[in-house]
Amino acid sequence: MQQSLIPRDGLCQAIETRLDEAAVTVLLGARQTGKTTLARLFAEGRADVHYFDLERAADRRSLSTPELALEPLRGTIVIDEVQRLPGLFEVLRPLADRPNARARFLLLGSASPDLVKGVSETLAGRALFLRIPGFSLWEIGVADQAALWLRGGLPRAYLARSDEASQRWRESFIDSFLERDIPRLGIRVPAETLRRFWSMLCHYHGQIWNASEMARSLGTSEKTARHYLDILNGVYMMRVLTPWHENVGKRQVKSPKVYLRDTGLLHTLLGLESMSDVRAHPKYGASWEGFALEQTLIAHGERNAFFWATHRGAELDLMLVRKGRRYGFEFKCQDAPRMTRSLHVALNDLGLQAVRVVYPGKDRYRLHEKVECVPLRDAGAPLHSK
Repeated sequence: MQQSLIPRDGLCQAIETRLDEAAVTVLLGARQTGKTTLARLFAEGRADVHYFDLERAADRRSLSTPELALEPLRGTIVIDEVQRLPGLFEVLRPLADRPNARARFLLLGSASPDLVKGVSETLAGRALFLRIPGFSLWEIGVADQAALWLRGGLPRAYLARSDEASQRWRESFIDSFLERDIPRLGIRVPAETLRRFWSMLCHYHGQIWNASEMARSLGTSEKTARHYLDILNGVYMMRVLTPWHENVGKRQVKSPKVYLRDTGLLHTLLGLESMSDVRAHPKYGASWEGFALEQTLIAHGERNAFFWATHRGAELDLMLVRKGRRYGFEFKCQDAPRMTRSLHVALNDLGLQAVRVVYPGKDRYRLHEKVECVPLRDAGAPLHSK
């Protein structure tokens, strides 16, 4: 079923566009989303490409005096795991400002807050950012939707020979991520503590964040619980979806919703090894919601993305604001979703241009003048007004 390599032509084109527009392009994303492979694919066949992998001691030594090493180079300079040498950012600033654009820098690193802060402060106005997600449905093909949902979008998990091999890889990834990768980002939280918190979050997947409830379960303070959430959000393991609120005459929810970004990791942390396990689990519907949400955001982008809910039960899973217009999405793990009172309220109160109800089926049908039920493959179609 799986291919040995999934072409990521759209992302390669996005890298090329940014390198044409700025001296520095930064690829941000979780560990193992394929940033290194993508950079190598982009560099394949190009002249004057210089590659430094700061996971390798030899490459770190070669950049021990970075200005001397980088100043003579021309073409494209790729620096992988750049957060391992944060002092590079200050060196790159004058190099990026040289006339005639003698070199372009492609920086890769884990999505740590320290990395983003360093680039933002030191390379303000010189760097463009590109977030690298796991595989999308449109990259791997609709026929393999169930495998993508079960295994998640991390390339090695998805491309494994079998579901069992994928599960073993994900278990190993979680161990190494907590025990090795998190400490390398300068985060000092015991691996077992963060594992316990992450596992607890699985049971809140798709729900409103409740800091006090999490703190009681952990036996710690609300401040500490928020800190742990910030860590997992900062390394792109969790999605914290912002609530939308405005003056609509109703009491609205003002706390965010939380999701594990990758359903493969969600299923592993919940101990679910097959789609039959997922279907039998109480988080089945929430798993679909998180999967469909992430695929929709990959297709349409993460900017200006919100959810909306009132204390009386009306809600909207996702609202995207594009060119001043509001588009809604609902994610329903049902055979034939129907129009609901909640959707009527959201349409009226939020002034939505259109709503897509995304479900696991294959048929596309209209529920209302502004509401259409669509399979996931159509959730990424361009947004437009009727």
